[in-house]
Amino acid sequence: MAVTSPRSVLLDLDGTLHAKGARIPGSAEAVAELRELGFALRFLTNTDSRPAEDILAALADRGLDVREEELFTPVLAARAYLTGTPDARVYPLVSRALRAGFGTPDGGPYTHVLVGDCRDTLDYPALDGAFRALRTGAELVALQRGRYFKSADGDHIDTGGVVAALEYAAGVSARVLGKPSADFFALAAASLSTDPDGCVVVGDDATTDIAGGRAAGLRTVQVRTGKYADQLAEGSHREADHVVDSVADVPALLRELTAA
Repeated sequence: MAVTSPRSVLLDLDGTLHAKGARIPGSAEAVAELRELGFALRFLTNTDSRPAEDILAALADRGLDVREEELFTPVLAARAYLTGTPDARVYPLVSRALRAGFGTPDGGPYTHVLVGDCRDTLDYPALDGAFRALRTGAELVALQRGRYFKSADGDHIDTGGVVAALEYAAGVSARVLGKPSADFFALAAASLSTDPDGCVVVGDDATTDIAGGRAAGLRTVQVRTGKYADQLAEGSHREADHVVDSVADVPALLRELTAA
């Protein structure tokens, strides 16, 4: 692991700064302190149901200071990826809030099947249409592949379940644009214009935040909030470089690492 002093931080949102609709105690203060200490920040989320402006508005409502240029989402990564593909024709198995931005099913032929949070659009014809597009050569692109997400009313199946069904049925493997893709973390780190060896990933989800950060060669900090307890119980946690109780403890940890 690199010994360069931390200079930048990639902060997870859901489960790290907020959980079940409420701000995690001390998270707003931690963000402010990291800014005061001079750390460059990026806020990473696998939220794949809403455009960036809606995410920023929700964060502001929770009292979290996240700026537009600091937000990094798989939706933004998808737009960049598809823009680089000439004449892309997308079958969008995504939410209504995002579908207009990627096109609507019109009979094909399709170059890509894009899968995101589709809880308000998913039915058998939509799923079967995606399957048929894959069978005729379209690439399967996943905004993310989380297993489940937490809400105030409990746990819910996440995009990864739909992605896995399509992979199995069509006999293909998805290109994943969000966490835990190492490319997602590497692109976020590169956008900070700082030495990647001095970049730290902070998150609650060992299977996405910690696994993806480690795959990208970045230092990782696990917080014991969000999904931490679930994953510890089921044995799906990954070993992070550092473990703290919550994001409120991160500024003190980084001060210590910087001074070392």
